[in-house]
Amino acid sequence: MFALSLNSLYKILKYSVICIYYNFGEVVIEVEYNKLKKVIAFLKGHENCLYKLLVDIVVIDCPENPLRFKIVYLLCSVKYNLRIKVVTRVDEITPVSSITDLYKNAGWMEREGWDMYGIYFEGHPDLRRILTDYGFEGYPLRKDFPLSGYKEVRYDDSQKRVIFEPLEMSQEFRIYQFTSPWYEKK
Repeated sequence: MFALSLNSLYKILKYSVICIYYNFGEVVIEVEYNKLKKVIAFLKGHENCLYKLLVDIVVIDCPENPLRFKIVYLLCSVKYNLRIKVVTRVDEITPVSSITDLYKNAGWMEREGWDMYGIYFEGHPDLRRILTDYGFEGYPLRKDFPLSGYKEVRYDDSQKRVIFEPLEMSQEFRIYQFTSPWYEKK
């Protein structure tokens, strides 16, 4: 088995990556969003890498950062029995290049990233809602999305159809102060 070392990988990709490091036994490559597709194409096609399997695309929302979304691509090389993570960071309005032409299964995962977080994948052949309704407002996995949503959905028996209404809370949010039973009140 022959695979590239971290030093060799960095020498080849030094103008395309921010950094390369080990994290819990796996190689992590941090990439600028505009160089992402180039790096992933290299990792898939180079004879000493051959990361032919896209395992998953994971999005992490950190609203306190200026580049709010961290997108992690998990790749696997079956030939060398290795895994690698390619990480990029973007904000709410920056599009990321789609990798559906490199990996066909990326289509579903990118649609999920669009539907749940609002990340636009440029060049995606069919970017539309996949888990929510077409008229759904907002992106439910963002940390700033309200826990109860914006609208209430119910079936109206008299009209024989589903009704969308603005959400009305029947009770104000309460602050509960739980005291420990192990301590006596003074």
